[in-house]
Amino acid sequence: MQVDTSSGTASAAELLSAAEQGDRAAWRELVARFTPTVWAVARAHRLDRADAADVVQNTWLSLLENMNGIHNPARLAAWLATTARRHSLRVVAARRRETPVDEPRSADLRAEAADVPVVRDAWHAELWRAFTQLSEHCQKVLRVLVHSPELSYEQVAAAVGIAPGSVGPTRGRCLIELRRKAALAGLFAEGAR
Repeated sequence: MQVDTSSGTASAAELLSAAEQGDRAAWRELVARFTPTVWAVARAHRLDRADAADVVQNTWLSLLENMNGIHNPARLAAWLATTARRHSLRVVAARRRETPVDEPRSADLRAEAADVPVVRDAWHAELWRAFTQLSEHCQKVLRVLVHSPELSYEQVAAAVGIAPGSVGPTRGRCLIELRRKAALAGLFAEGAR
């Protein structure tokens, strides 16, 4: 079965069916379409680039091995997100025996800068520092939402392991906390919304 992959309108179920039958173009389209989602799930677990790349590769290998066992091909994105989450959790469990080392703190990034790129980079660094002070749960939720905006709340919930009805409220609480931490770092006024 050949699927027209040039228009990008083929459904995930059609692409999966064609890939099962050996259509390489369909497989490439699946990988191109869903790799950002898989990558976002892996990074949401705070994996470094190399570990996240391994998770992405293992997720695609799992799909290749289980293609004919997907019961609901229309929910392929959720299957991939769940599989990536499971692979990520395995990597996290393996890393627990390692002792993490704090990253060195840089000089005061709020110092007045001579050029816009320096100021922008400093602002981003402070915002990133505020983000890393959030709970691991908030970081996971926000990473998946930012890196994969095309996911439904049900798919986000499956990726981070929470109930679908709690994605919106959790997102809101996490953003409020991020805004508070960023305000404490002097990025903007506490009352800013």
